[in-house]
Amino acid sequence: MFKIKKKAEKPKPVVLYNIVEDYSEFDAPGNVTVCAMTLAEDLPAHAKILSESYDVPLDHTTTLLVEGGIYIYPQTGGLLTRGLFACIVDRSGGGPKQTFVLDLMQFAEAEQLARSRGISLEEAAGQVFRQTLPEELNAKLQQKNLGLDYRTLDRAVAKGGDIKYIDFRKDWSPHFKRLCIMPDGRLVETGGLQEFAELHGITMVQAKTLVEQGGTLEVNGEILACQIVNEQPAVARFSAANYAKAKELVATKGLHLMDALSEVGFRDSAMMRGLTRKKLAGR
Repeated sequence: MFKIKKKAEKPKPVVLYNIVEDYSEFDAPGNVTVCAMTLAEDLPAHAKILSESYDVPLDHTTTLLVEGGIYIYPQTGGLLTRGLFACIVDRSGGGPKQTFVLDLMQFAEAEQLARSRGISLEEAAGQVFRQTLPEELNAKLQQKNLGLDYRTLDRAVAKGGDIKYIDFRKDWSPHFKRLCIMPDGRLVETGGLQEFAELHGITMVQAKTLVEQGGTLEVNGEILACQIVNEQPAVARFSAANYAKAKELVATKGLHLMDALSEVGFRDSAMMRGLTRKKLAGR
């Protein structure tokens, strides 16, 4: 008799969030994306992803997710160049744990607040972070489960019960998807720089430079453009024909290439349909 070998089952992808609300269009530093989870926390996976995303040692991240607290980024060449990573845990169990990052200016403000009011740096960091958030989001954070109506939520989300944790994210990681508008108007979702680089046939170095600094990159006769809006990368790929039109506008009207591409994109019905779908999906 022949034994039939079963195909090895592919490991299920890690699901960190099942509720995502985008507030990235607000002014920095309050421009965040709220990523929440109603199902039980997968602590090792959660810690691993946050550690990779924010360059915090894994053991520190795990401890913070259990106990709460802050991680102050070490000095570089004798200077502080980054702020802190924080995890706020409601020890009464009444609310979800929350993770966020303070930039250098916010960190300085939190230190000053802690000294002036005689409170812990962790408490001060929470206050400084919350006061930068959009009013709409701050109001939701005062309500249980962000004020969501569970009767309208997907059953798979609602069955988890209360929100277990909220990560206020700004990064581009494999577990945090972003959209790119393609020449034909399709909205293609990528997670992480590697997937983004593979989609467009560019190197990891090119992808990292583009999404961190913005600008344009020629790819097989087409052009990939990234605009940084409120510290968030907005990416679109333009066809060779639209790239040629943009270069003509640069030559005849003296426009910056990015402005010329925007003008061409707004005239392109296919790309505009993609933008319209993106706006509708974000409502």
